[in-house]
Amino acid sequence: MSKSLLVRTSLSSLRVRLLRNSSSVSVSSLLSLLPNPPHQGLRIVLPYNYKLVASTSRPYSYHAHAAAAASCSSSESESESDINDDLSKVEHLLSNPDDVARLMKMERRSDHNATATATAAGGRSRWFPYLDEFRCGAQCLNSAEVLEALSPHILDVRKDKFRNVVTNRTYSLCLVVEGLCDFGNVSATFRSADALGFQSVHVVSCDSKRYRDNRHVSMGAEKWLDIELWSSIHECFKVLKSRGYRIATTHVGMDAVSIYDMDWSHPTAIVVGNENRGISDEALELSDLHCSIPMKGMVDSFNVSVAAGILMHHAVCDRTSRLGCHGDLTSKESQILLAEFSLRHSKSALSIAHEYAKRKAVMCTPKL
Repeated sequence: MSKSLLVRTSLSSLRVRLLRNSSSVSVSSLLSLLPNPPHQGLRIVLPYNYKLVASTSRPYSYHAHAAAAASCSSSESESESDINDDLSKVEHLLSNPDDVARLMKMERRSDHNATATATAAGGRSRWFPYLDEFRCGAQCLNSAEVLEALSPHILDVRKDKFRNVVTNRTYSLCLVVEGLCDFGNVSATFRSADALGFQSVHVVSCDSKRYRDNRHVSMGAEKWLDIELWSSIHECFKVLKSRGYRIATTHVGMDAVSIYDMDWSHPTAIVVGNENRGISDEALELSDLHCSIPMKGMVDSFNVSVAAGILMHHAVCDRTSRLGCHGDLTSKESQILLAEFSLRHSKSALSIAHEYAKRKAVMCTPKL
């Protein structure tokens, strides 16, 4: 089966057939297929492992050709650099649970008064982790001020994306992954959680090296999730229960309740376990209920990332059916989460917010 290389321009889409064992393609042979002269808006989209190589068989003088080749090479270099930076951050995060808070920018509530600070939603307590406060040294900004400071530096299309995501976010459901084995699957669950509107994900007993090697599967979803790390399932469940969650572990047993018979409008922590060993005995004992996905085939289990995706998707559908929507943040909570996303948006966001805080302090200082 031959591999294909798709070349896109604003004028046409062309397909070049490559030999099966070829992992490189000549810039010259590629550009010879483009309109003459080539359009200024040239974009070359290559498969993951393909590289552009120089060719002397057919020289070209078009400036656009050279610019396209330079742009492609530059993009590849920047992409590798960004991935390496992200991998370093994720490895540090998963190796240092105490540093998780550094990735979450707005001030967070203390778990010591979780019950007292949970907000009411439909007559039930619901946890929201953030305070309306971002610390800039001695100064402090609220979410409205953070948005005012960063809004000019974020594209409108990106801000629209943030608003749409926040509208469909919830903390009423969270995902817990215990005893990680295949970290490609863990990354996949992160990606599913983000796509389905889950904001909170908990990881118990994590091997950071193995996660790092499979991090690409998540497509960077962890940047937008609130990830909390735990060294023991007992500690994790204790905190989650104090936040008002019931604990539902996935388990195939006589006492397991079908996920289709559950009311997912209740704040619930969905727990999935090791792909080989399943949920630990301690987690099963400490959980509030056991649930299972009805199986119609010869096998009696799903891949862990598939099971997590099915559980989360059904929970979203059930909540939408019962409540009218999945996302349930109040207007104030939505504004705070928008500020959180804006602060995570780019590396320069924090420095911009700090400069805004400094100007605010100068304006508020009384003149003698």
